[in-house]
Order: sequence, then C-alpha cells, then structure tokens
Amino acid sequence: MTHNTKVLTIEDDPALLRLVQYTLAEEGMDVATASNGRDGLRQFYALQPELVILDLMMPEMDGWETCRRIREMADVPIMMLTARGQDGDMVRGLDIGADDYMVKPFSPEVLVARAQALLRRSRMARPEKAPAVYRDDRLFVDLEARRVCVEGMPVRLTATEFKLLAFLVENAGRVMTFRQTLENVWGWEYQDDSHQARLYIWRLRQKIEADPKNPVYIQTEYGVGYRFEKQANAH
Repeated sequence: MTHNTKVLTIEDDPALLRLVQYTLAEEGMDVATASNGRDGLRQFYALQPELVILDLMMPEMDGWETCRRIREMADVPIMMLTARGQDGDMVRGLDIGADDYMVKPFSPEVLVARAQALLRRSRMARPEKAPAVYRDDRLFVDLEARRVCVEGMPVRLTATEFKLLAFLVENAGRVMTFRQTLENVWGWEYQDDSHQARLYIWRLRQKIEADPKNPVYIQTEYGVGYRFEKQANAH
C-alpha cells in the first residue's frame, strides 16, 4: 500500500480511533481522524480521501446521515463500523451507500484486509478521467490551465466562478443538485445557501452565454439543480 493513500476515520471512541489510525498507518496509509460526523464532513471536503471508515453511532451527526452526504457527492469507498450487528442495520447502511460493514470488536488484521480490498476494488472500477478541455464553436474551457474563452476572446472569471464552471463541465450531462454544487464549490457550511448558487450561476451566464435569459450551456433543472449541456458542435 502506497504512502499517499489517504484515509479518513470518523469515530467518537478515542481508543478505537487511535487503534484504527495506528493499524492503518503501519500499512503506509495517511490517516486523518474526526470524532463526529460534522467534523468528519469538514475533513472530507478538505482532504478528499480515498477511503472513509465511519462509525454508526456518533454525536452531532450520526453515521447514516454522514454516509448519505458523502455518497451524494463522491464515489469514495465507505466502511461502516458499529457495535450493532442486526441485519437491518447492515442493510440500511448498504442501501444509503456504504460499501462494507464491520461489527465491533474486530481484529486489526481483518480491518487491514477489508480496507485494502475496498481500495483495490475502487481503483479497478475508477472511470477514465474526464477530458481537461471542453471546446465547441463558441466556448473553450481548459480546466488545467484555468482558461476560458468565448468566441476566441479570453473571459475573466473569479476563482469561485471558475470553480463552479469547472465542477459543472466535469459533470457535463449530469444534473448536479443544489446541495452537491454548494458542497463541492463552497464547502459544507454553505450546503443550504441556495441563493449563493443562484447568484454565481447568474454571473456565469452573463459571461459565457450568448443570451443569458435563454441559456444553452448551464441549464436549470427546477427544484433540483443545474446541468452543463454539451453542444452538438463540441469537439
């Protein structure tokens, strides 16, 4: 296991948290920790880990809700840890997006084996990276160079405007919910601030659309979110 494998462990039991951290660090993993769901979400947005190990029963935000929010925005593998071993709990965890489920107590060896298996499956299933450039007869977006042109002329975007455009372009053709958009672009603290998203969508349309009142690139799915629409002449 490589030393740059990032793992986030969210667990409110300090002794178990230290055990998981030590066990995985011994395998060369870089382990960040949080003691409740809210702090765990903040860590997740900041670190973008490759694996999340998540306790079920925690203060402030339980494992169910934490798992659901992480799964809304990322395909990272999630392993749930809990002292509750009923089949109903396991089914519920898997239904909301967990990839594996371990009942406490468990051996460090089994934890390592299951974590490594999840990481292997995730890497094998990882899709090819989306193209770093979008281009059609009107709009040009270079995600790596952070450059945008409309009809051959450079367009000045703020850092947040570009981050929002890049998020939509990277997910072209998919409806991104208001919450997904806010959490990915602004962070967890803004997840319910739909006005923030509307304002920046309006500003982006003013800069890249030929007719901002009738946009062809940034489409609104009313009551749901936004979708970047590739044009027929994209190449």
